Amino acid sequence: MADTLEFNEIYQEVKGSMNDGRLRLSRQGVIFKNSKTGKVDNIQASELAEGVWRRVALGHGLKLLTKNGHVYKYDGFRESEFDKLSDFFKAHYCLELAEKDLCVKGWNWGTVRFGGQLLSFDIGEQPVFEIPLSNVSQCTTGKNEVTLEFHQNDDAEVSLMEVRFYVPPTQEDGVDPVEAFAQNVLSKADVIQATGDAICIFRELQCLTPRGRYDIRIYPTFLHLHGKTFDYKIPYTTVLRLFLLPHKDQRQMFFVISLDPPIKQGQTRYHFLILLFSKDEDISLTLNMNEEEVEKRFEGRLTKNMSGSLYEMVSRVMKALVNRKITVPGNFQGHSGAQCITCSYKASSGLLYPLERGFIYVHKPPVHIRFDEISFVNFARGTTTTRSFDFEIETKQGTQYTFSSIEREEYGKLFDFVNAKKLNIKNRGLKEGMKQSYDEYADSDEDQHDAYLERMKEEGKIREENANDSSDGSGEETDESFNPGEEDDDVAEEFDSNASASSSSGDGDSDRDDKKPAKKAKIVKDRKPRKKQPESKKGKDPNAPKRPMSAYMLWLNASREKIKSDHPGISITDLSKKAGELWKAMSKEKKEEWDRKAEDARRDYEKAMKEYSKADSHRGERSKKKKKKQEKLVKGKGDKKGATSKSSSSKSPAKGMSDSFKSKEFVSSDESSSAESKKEDSEDEGAASPPPSSEDSASGSD
Repeated sequence: MADTLEFNEIYQEVKGSMNDGRLRLSRQGVIFKNSKTGKVDNIQASELAEGVWRRVALGHGLKLLTKNGHVYKYDGFRESEFDKLSDFFKAHYCLELAEKDLCVKGWNWGTVRFGGQLLSFDIGEQPVFEIPLSNVSQCTTGKNEVTLEFHQNDDAEVSLMEVRFYVPPTQEDGVDPVEAFAQNVLSKADVIQATGDAICIFRELQCLTPRGRYDIRIYPTFLHLHGKTFDYKIPYTTVLRLFLLPHKDQRQMFFVISLDPPIKQGQTRYHFLILLFSKDEDISLTLNMNEEEVEKRFEGRLTKNMSGSLYEMVSRVMKALVNRKITVPGNFQGHSGAQCITCSYKASSGLLYPLERGFIYVHKPPVHIRFDEISFVNFARGTTTTRSFDFEIETKQGTQYTFSSIEREEYGKLFDFVNAKKLNIKNRGLKEGMKQSYDEYADSDEDQHDAYLERMKEEGKIREENANDSSDGSGEETDESFNPGEEDDDVAEEFDSNASASSSSGDGDSDRDDKKPAKKAKIVKDRKPRKKQPESKKGKDPNAPKRPMSAYMLWLNASREKIKSDHPGISITDLSKKAGELWKAMSKEKKEEWDRKAEDARRDYEKAMKEYSKADSHRGERSKKKKKKQEKLVKGKGDKKGATSKSSSSKSPAKGMSDSFKSKEFVSSDESSSAESKKEDSEDEGAASPPPSSEDSASGSD
C-alpha cells in the first residue's frame, strides 16, 4: 500500500463554485492546493470523522466530514478509483468509505437534517441536495415559511440567490418549528452583524483601492470599512495574504490585503485592499478588552496598550487577528537602492516589487503573480525610446502581463534577480540546473511539469542555433546599435553651428580641401549599405513540401480524441498538460515506435524536397533564359535607333583603318557579331521598320 495518493484536475466545491486544483492524501491527512489562488486546505487525519463516495455531475465525488463540523467536497474522480481510495482510508485513516447516492425522484417534500455546517434535504435515507450554511447571507421567517438568501457567486454565470422552505405546523406546545429552523440556520450561517463593540478603531485612513478615506473598525471575526459613501464588511476568512511594502520615496508605506472572494461595489470587484501610510504618523492604541482577555486570545502578540507608527500598529493588529504572515520585499535592490522598480502597467504608472516568491504591482490595477504560476519571463526593447525596456511575464494559464517604461539601468539588477530565482527566460531555454525546485504543496508551489512545453522549448532552441549558424556563414551584417555618444561628428549638418565655419575655411586653404574629400570618403566606406533581404525570404512557396512532425506531435494527433473522451470538457491548455504527462510516463518501447514513424516522415520529406529542388531549378533556368532574351530585345532596339546617327562618323575611320593590319580572328568575330545583330534587328522590327532612303542606299552601295 502506497503512503500517498495524488490526483490532478480535482474540483473543490466552495460557495457554489468549482475550483480546480491538486489533491494529495497521505498518512498525516488530506491536502488540497487551489490552482487559481494558491490557497492550501490541510485536513489532519485525526480530524476526519466520515468519508462518503457518491456519483455527481463531474463523474464521482468525495465528501469529507470533520469532527468540528466542517465539510469538504472534492469532485472529478473516476469510478475505477473507488477501490484504491477505499483501501487507503481503511489502512491509514481507519474509516470506511461509504457509498451514498443522491435521490433523483424529483419530490419536493421531505425532511431537513442539520449536521455540522450542512443543511441536508432528505427523502427517506437518501439526500436530495445539501446547502453549506456558510453560503447563507440572510435568513428571514414568515408564517410557516423560512427564506434563505445566499452570497452572490462572481465565478458562476448563474447563481442561486434564494430558497424558501414551507414548515408545516406541529401539535407540540411551546416550540415554534419555524423559529427553531431559523435558529439552526443562523447559528452556522455567514451572516455578518456588527454586534457589540469593536476591538479598536483606526480613523480616516487613506485607501487607494477602493479609493477614499475610511474608518476601519476591527471586530473579532471581521473588518468593517466605514466611508462617506460605502461600507464594506470583510470576514477574516476571506483574507489570503498580507503585504507591507515601502514606497520608493522611503517616506510612505503600502499595506496590501489580498482578498478571495473580493469585495464588491456595484459591478466592480476589488481583489486587493491597499492602504497608504506616512512613516511620520504615530498613534497610541488601546484595545477594547481587558488584559486577561488580550493575553488569552492573542498569546502575547498584542497588548492592551500599544504605541508606535500607524502602519506598524495596523499591520500588527491585522496579523494577530487574521493569523497570517506579512510578506515584505526580500533582498532585491534596484539601481537607485530602492526595493522596487518604477514602471507602467496598462495605462497607469506604479511600482513593481520583486518578492521572495513572486511579484506584486501596486497600485492601479494591483497584480500579484506567484513564481509557481509563471511559465516564462521576457526582456523586450522599449517601444517608444531606447532608454527603457519592457518586462513581460506569461503564466501557465496563458495570461500575459507587460510592465513597460522600466529604466535601462534596472536591467542588470532585475535580470540577476530572475536568474537567481531560476525562472525561465524566453529565447534562452532551460539551462542545466535552472529547473525550479518549489514544494508542490507549499504556499507557492510549482505547477505540474509540462513535458510538451519543455520539448517545444528545446526544439525552438535548436532551430534558433541553426539559424544563427547560417546567418554567420552568409556574411550578412547585423543592425548597428544606436550609441548617441559614439557618432562621427565629421560631417556637419545644415543646422550645425560649425557648418558655415568649415565651408568658409575650406575656401581659403587648398591643403584642407585636399584632405577633406579623403576623410569623407572614409566615412562613406565605414557605413556600408544594408544588404537587401534574400528573395527566398520574401514569401513561402505554398507548393513546397511541409516539414515533418516530431514523434510527440504524431502521437498527440493520434491520441487527442482519446484524451478528450477520457476527460470530458477539458480545455486546450489542460489537454496539452495531460498529454505531456502521458508522454513522459510512456514506456521506452512505445516511444521508439513513434520515433520510427517520425524518422520515416523525415525521409519522405527529404525525398520530396529533392524533387521539389530539381523542379525549382528547372523553373529558375527557364526564367533566366526568358529574362536574357527580353534584355537582348531591348538592347537591339536601342542599337537600331543609334545606328543612323553614328553612321556618318563611323564611315571615315573605317576608310582610314582599311589599310591597317587585322587578324583573322578579329575580323571574323567582328563580322559575325555585326551579322548577328543585323539579323536580330531585322527579325525584331520586320515590317515596322521604315524603308531605306535613297541616300542610305547610295552610301550602302559605296
